[in-house]
Amino acid sequence: MNAQDTPERGAKPPWLRVTVGQNDTFAATRTRLRAYGLHTVCEEAACPNLGRCWRHGRATVMLLGDRCTRGCRFCNVDKRAVLPPDPDEPQRVAQALRETGLKEVVLTSVTRDDLPDGGAAHWARTVEALHAAAPGVLVEVLVPDFNGDPAAVDTVIRARPEVFGHNLETVPRLYPQARPQADYARSLAVLRQASAAGMITKTSVMLGLGETAAELEQTLRDARAAGCSIFYAGQYLQPTPRHLPVARYVEPAEFDRLRAAALSLGFEFVASAPLVRSSYHEDGQSEFVRNRTREGGVRN
Repeated sequence: MNAQDTPERGAKPPWLRVTVGQNDTFAATRTRLRAYGLHTVCEEAACPNLGRCWRHGRATVMLLGDRCTRGCRFCNVDKRAVLPPDPDEPQRVAQALRETGLKEVVLTSVTRDDLPDGGAAHWARTVEALHAAAPGVLVEVLVPDFNGDPAAVDTVIRARPEVFGHNLETVPRLYPQARPQADYARSLAVLRQASAAGMITKTSVMLGLGETAAELEQTLRDARAAGCSIFYAGQYLQPTPRHLPVARYVEPAEFDRLRAAALSLGFEFVASAPLVRSSYHEDGQSEFVRNRTREGGVRN
């Protein structure tokens, strides 16, 4: 990987220009989400892939409201005072999934440091409700760090989602600027715990915040050592002027090199491209997960 041959920040390069695009599935996904009052990270985080994912009938549902207790400087989710959890939300998510007939769903959430368990029990109830409502559904979770509480992490693990995701987001040197309330070692511990419990474990990072090639390679090694078998990487895009600026736009060729490096370290499924996001509809991941699930267990 070479971190020196990419364009500096400025106007977005052509490979980052996307159109939303709509079809009947897009419209049905939007209508169903609205009908059940569900929040999506697709909208709250201003994801550039909203059109692509919704056209495939895949949306990432955001649990526990649309307000976060943390102030990560790359994230567009609202930072106003949080509201109490909605006890009916797990069943609403399950009902929406049952009515759409989708075979996979991605769950994420705001970080709720105000709750004793960080919302872990709410997470578990939602996963269990989804499995009950739609047997055979593939549930992917993208959890916060639960303040490093192993009991909270275990609560979600025991609900047995098919994929357990937690994002490292960036290299450790940049945590004070990008994730001041998070901790790199704590995030690795969450991933390690899930992998040790037999989960198919996934993480992702953003490029373009000022990381170096050597730092990225070490983060890859750390994630693999923690047991991750799925790795995603994409370009950071500044949501608003008050968020962290883009240090550079990374060319697609560098993402290709990062993918090759991840595969060489033993990751079994890798998505690495400018518009990739952790909950992105990447052709092939679902098949990989279903095959691994049929095999039983994971290989670390």
